[in-house]
Amino acid sequence: MARAAVSGRLSWQVTNVVDVVTENPHAVSLVLKAPDWAGHRAGQHVDIRLTAEDGYQAQRSYSIASAPEDEHLVLTVERIDDGEVSPYLAGELRAGDELELRGPIGGYFAWDRGGPLLMLAGGSGVVPFRSMLRHRAASGESAPARLVYSARTWDDVIYRTELMAGMGDAVEVVFTLTRDAPADWTGRRGRVDRTLLEGVGWPPSERPLIYICGPNGFVEAAAAALVELGHPTPQIRTERFGPSGT
Repeated sequence: MARAAVSGRLSWQVTNVVDVVTENPHAVSLVLKAPDWAGHRAGQHVDIRLTAEDGYQAQRSYSIASAPEDEHLVLTVERIDDGEVSPYLAGELRAGDELELRGPIGGYFAWDRGGPLLMLAGGSGVVPFRSMLRHRAASGESAPARLVYSARTWDDVIYRTELMAGMGDAVEVVFTLTRDAPADWTGRRGRVDRTLLEGVGWPPSERPLIYICGPNGFVEAAAAALVELGHPTPQIRTERFGPSGT
């Protein structure tokens, strides 16, 4: 997932690309070796900087897909064809290349333990939730967790094999497709709205900690539906990104 870069005092560092993993026809995961990496919390992100031969620089921010316990730092990038940064990251970068980044950045969206955990992902908004679920499994957390993942089609689902295989004890993954579905599809169809959330969420009385990540429209609609259902706004954390600029 990408968003506009955030300025800060962190130093830029050069990382080495260990591998580039195809996640779907539009997204890849960049497996990085970061010798100066000081660690991160699940849910944080990094800034990426590209420098052209003429000195022009472009920056974008990407959510961290790896857990703090993982051997390598992993970023998942969805290619936007008219973007300034993602076509290079998701189309040109190869193992052995170098990539400049700084981070980790952000603490508001980082995962906190305790109580039921409800994660709502729209498209590439699933990226920070992979980090959270991996970290949750490594930490031995026993509170139930549920990921509701909205994608346009089944082919657009990122981390499909890993999510279907399970992400730890007491974790449920709910897929909903908003456009085309396979002929044998028996899962949910349609957008994440109040009706869907009534069927897959916890009641407000159980005070689930709720994270929402995805495009602006997805985040706003999901958050509004949750408030209508009675969930207090302090229990809802959101991270959003625009439709272009990546």
